[in-house]
Amino acid sequence: MGNVAIDVGTYSGTWNLEMTLWQSRLEGQLDDAVMQFTESLSFDVELAPYDILCSKAHVKGLAKIGILTPEEESMLIASLDRVSVEIDQNIFEFKTGDEDIHTAIERRITELAGDAGAKLHTGRSRNDQVATDLRLYTIDNLIDIVGMLLDMEGVLLEKAIDSADSYMPGYTHLQRAQPILVAHHFLAHGWALTRDVSRILSSIDLMDVSPLGAGALAGSSIALDPHETAKLLHFSKLFENSLDAVSDRDFVADALYDLSIVGIHLSRIGEEMVIWSSNEFGFVSIDDRYATGSSMLPHKKNPDVAELARGKSGRLIGNLTGLLATLKGLPLAYNRDLQEDKQPLFDSVKQIKLALPAISGMISTMAIDRERMAECADSSYVAAIDLAEWLVGRDVPFRTAHGIAASLVRDSLVRGVPLSELVEAHPQLGSAATELLNPGTSVTRRVTWGSASPDSVGLQMDRFRAKLESDRRRLEDLGHGSA
Repeated sequence: MGNVAIDVGTYSGTWNLEMTLWQSRLEGQLDDAVMQFTESLSFDVELAPYDILCSKAHVKGLAKIGILTPEEESMLIASLDRVSVEIDQNIFEFKTGDEDIHTAIERRITELAGDAGAKLHTGRSRNDQVATDLRLYTIDNLIDIVGMLLDMEGVLLEKAIDSADSYMPGYTHLQRAQPILVAHHFLAHGWALTRDVSRILSSIDLMDVSPLGAGALAGSSIALDPHETAKLLHFSKLFENSLDAVSDRDFVADALYDLSIVGIHLSRIGEEMVIWSSNEFGFVSIDDRYATGSSMLPHKKNPDVAELARGKSGRLIGNLTGLLATLKGLPLAYNRDLQEDKQPLFDSVKQIKLALPAISGMISTMAIDRERMAECADSSYVAAIDLAEWLVGRDVPFRTAHGIAASLVRDSLVRGVPLSELVEAHPQLGSAATELLNPGTSVTRRVTWGSASPDSVGLQMDRFRAKLESDRRRLEDLGHGSA
């Protein structure tokens, strides 16, 4: 489901208290500054399709227990369909007094259906209504994001396949450490995304609970059937405690955490692309469609997509921590503070949905300089661990072997003598060990599970492909109702 973009205008003038849902309790007109401060229509319009879906289920539930006649049911369903069209076509007329999308839709339904419209809110509170809408929104959008993550995993897999036997230096502390296959590096990012997918799917399972029927906090004396509305909305589970149902925003925090981790993984990719595309590294060239120029310097080609992948992660983390700070001190059940759950969620969803295709495109189109990567990986020093392990294979204790290799590296650097000459002359090493320093040799020597050697990476690629296909099937099987 795409994002809803509706111009709700600006709020000015005096608000008409008689147009609110709760006018019967209070006298006089609400101060305009209060209405400006408390309104949420300017952002919760995003929930419009889900509010209509939720209202349709509620109408069917009311009809089932006789609160609505069949004629009233048909009239309300038709009115909801009409409102849906008006909103989709951006011709819905918002009016002063529409505090939020829920009251705006109910007000319009009452205009269209008269007394039948006045029955729409029977047995329902905005508390369980908005909690249901928001869960539907969150589930739908997380499903979309899982699909985007799987697409990006596919891009990384293709990039790994295309890299064939190309190799590069692997890094720790941003210092060259050991040669690895380029495919191994791309798959490392791919496996991180598989965890994102698993994490989000687990969160979807936890939030797949219908709050509709919990009312304001204690349920209703009207014999509603929440099981039926849960089924109509394709929820797999129903709330157990009405108080918990309307106050629970764990699912929003879960979603924001999941999206923050996705953002951190994208940020890490962005950081590497910034470094790799620099002249100093020269590992990749970013396609012109995913780069920008400089307003002053004619020669510049800037990796803005990669930089924004890095920068937006802080925004995602801020959305999470802001919500957690809001939730930490709230008593049960509903409090108006919970209005602040939507903007951070909407923003994080939007930013991740914008980021994934942009970063996927950047990766899929960038050109890799395999010769430059190999040149940087062919330094004899990055094979020092191979010298130590070669000695271990000849019964030299590892710490002793490590010391021999380290001393040879130090001597080579201090004296300016090629490491190969020192290895050749060493009594415990010699010509057989010198061959370990040949270009491209070190990366072939790894034998452990999940390592960076060609054989291991080939098996890893098969496992990654199987995981990707399995997760695609899991996504297809979700089948959750969408607005």
